[in-house]
Amino acid sequence: MGETIPIAVPRKGRPLESVLDRLAHRLDVTDLADTISSTLRHEKALTKGTIEPANGPDEHVYHRLATYSSVEDPTEPEYTLLRDDRDGKPRRIVFDSVTIPLAGVDGIPGDVSIQLVGREEPFRALRTHEFALGFDSADLVLEEVVELRPDPLESLADINTRIDPSDTHVQVVTGLGDTVYHTLMATPDVSSTGSIDRAFLERYEGPLCIEPRYERLVQAVLGTRVLEGVYFEYPQSGREEEAAIADTGIGVYLTVTGSTAREHGLLLGEQLFPSETVLLESSPEVTDTVERVRSLFAGPDLETELTLEP
Repeated sequence: MGETIPIAVPRKGRPLESVLDRLAHRLDVTDLADTISSTLRHEKALTKGTIEPANGPDEHVYHRLATYSSVEDPTEPEYTLLRDDRDGKPRRIVFDSVTIPLAGVDGIPGDVSIQLVGREEPFRALRTHEFALGFDSADLVLEEVVELRPDPLESLADINTRIDPSDTHVQVVTGLGDTVYHTLMATPDVSSTGSIDRAFLERYEGPLCIEPRYERLVQAVLGTRVLEGVYFEYPQSGREEEAAIADTGIGVYLTVTGSTAREHGLLLGEQLFPSETVLLESSPEVTDTVERVRSLFAGPDLETELTLEP
């Protein structure tokens, strides 16, 4: 029996789809990737209540789970259930695992396979040495382990320099290019004294609206010196983030086009930091085979914000 390299991946959402897109680009698994992505999008819509189950509202989630999952063939996707954080805490079908043989891939022995394994927080699974490789949002790395310093963290490439090796052996290898930005935004009244950028924040004193989970990230990205005289406010539960920022007057939130922010009367300022799905490795667990598998995901064809010195 050949070697199977487990890789921790998110159970749902944009980061998982980015991993699947990358594999579809490098391997002949487009149908598999599309099946997993479309299944999870369908289940998200069911959980949000925007569509009804095909067999009516009484169709049980366990029936769909059994229909989707294959427990006999590991090369077919398997799913599992989690409690969603929406009202009522509905059960939501999310990705669990699938095994992909790598026979015929240049540079990799023909009996090697990879197994994508769903985890709620893949980065933490690497920190506990469960996996040698994994994918997660760069944000979680910032929120967990980067050192807070007076100077700002300005690029994805700077993350590794702020990870204390005595804290974790996990390092960022590359990004997948699914970039969104933590963007500074403000109302016209607040921003009337100048451009909405880091220099503006150095002069500003008062509340800054952010999501609670991004507190450490914002501190790292802006630097503790800029935040002197600034205190954080958080959106009330269930309130749209851009609406809460408009009430506060200034804040930081993820944007792609910024259209929702503009609908709330906000002006978009400096893109403070790029966020991507990143490939992570736990260096003590890396073997020759893991290095070869890692090459499937890296490469000059990636349009990523992350550039590391060779």
